[in-house]
Amino acid sequence: MLYRAYQFQDDLVAPFRSLARNWLSMFNSSFCNIKGMMGGPYAAALEMISRFGLTHVRPDFAINKVLSGNSEVSVTPMVELHLPFGNLLHFVKDTDIRQPKVLVIAPLSGHFPTLLRGTVETMLHDHDVYITDWANARDVPLSAGAFGVEDYVEYIIRFLEAIGPGAHILSVCQPCVQGLVATAVMSAESHPCTPRSMTLMAGPIDPRESPTEVNEFAVSKSLAWFEQSVISTVPLRYKGGGRRVYPGFLQLVAFMAMNMERHKTAHQTLYDHLAAGETAAAEKIKSFYDEYFAVLDLTEEFYIETIDRIFQKAELATGNFTYRGSKVDPGLIRSTALLTVEGGRDDICALGQTAAAHDLCHSLRPHLKRHHLQANVGHFGVFNGKRWQNEIYPVVRNHILMME
Repeated sequence: MLYRAYQFQDDLVAPFRSLARNWLSMFNSSFCNIKGMMGGPYAAALEMISRFGLTHVRPDFAINKVLSGNSEVSVTPMVELHLPFGNLLHFVKDTDIRQPKVLVIAPLSGHFPTLLRGTVETMLHDHDVYITDWANARDVPLSAGAFGVEDYVEYIIRFLEAIGPGAHILSVCQPCVQGLVATAVMSAESHPCTPRSMTLMAGPIDPRESPTEVNEFAVSKSLAWFEQSVISTVPLRYKGGGRRVYPGFLQLVAFMAMNMERHKTAHQTLYDHLAAGETAAAEKIKSFYDEYFAVLDLTEEFYIETIDRIFQKAELATGNFTYRGSKVDPGLIRSTALLTVEGGRDDICALGQTAAAHDLCHSLRPHLKRHHLQANVGHFGVFNGKRWQNEIYPVVRNHILMME
């Protein structure tokens, strides 16, 4: 019912968006310039209307070239392994220089992996980069089966096998848990593709540490409440019609509610830039929200298991996490170097939650463990922006290089 209500509203607004785009196209054509006729404010209003809505298709990574070594090289995204709920995407660089292979493990939390575009682009300077390119659950047929937390771990292992021995992993946010679990499982089996290093960035290894508003909400309700209140059925018009999901638009609303005034201010600023003809300034805001408003749905089982096993029971931190029926023991990790990164102003994954991995990986020798606290950044600043590029990334790069 919830999904149908959202779709009904979106269908009602769609003609107005389309009309606004058509008017903009007409007035900006060579035959008629809207700014000359009616002024910038009218054009700005039309563009704001045309942008009023969400998208449910992954944006392009738009990484075509990157500075690697001392030269600029072309980059071509290629799918190395296709699975129903996600692909292994490889950013192939036009160079013969051997560089460390890194799997960037993207969160499955309502946004597409392109949210990590800045992370990937920076990593490409010195690494051979792959990423988990998760599918929108509403586009996955019911015949593909279920996808839960342990399936996510299995996908990581299969991706690492496709990459081959000698790779490194970099987990961002939520999948720090799955990244650590996959490494522990592979270490226990002495798997030849066990990662040489793992970098865990702003993830809930132990969400009981300094709980944030996000953590407190996750434990304040019963699983039955989440199942009844936020889980909905995909409309039949989509490939995944009939699949039970946690809709991406709900996750977006939850995130925006935490900083609603900031988003209101940003859109007022966008309108002002558009009305004043300040194209470059407007484009920065538009680019951010083009990404932010591209949402994907999560399978019911993945969302509910995440609430239950990772947040409410904190199974990994308490030593009770199982994978395919067997207990997971991070203490069996002996040769995969560990780096944890936290942001001092992170209001989603607070201080201590990621660093908890060090106690779990108690068999690692001291020189294989390092923690980096970036005191002046929030959650997204850990893996995007100038602080990431100039202060955090060099630590990550050196950590990986140490294990080559």
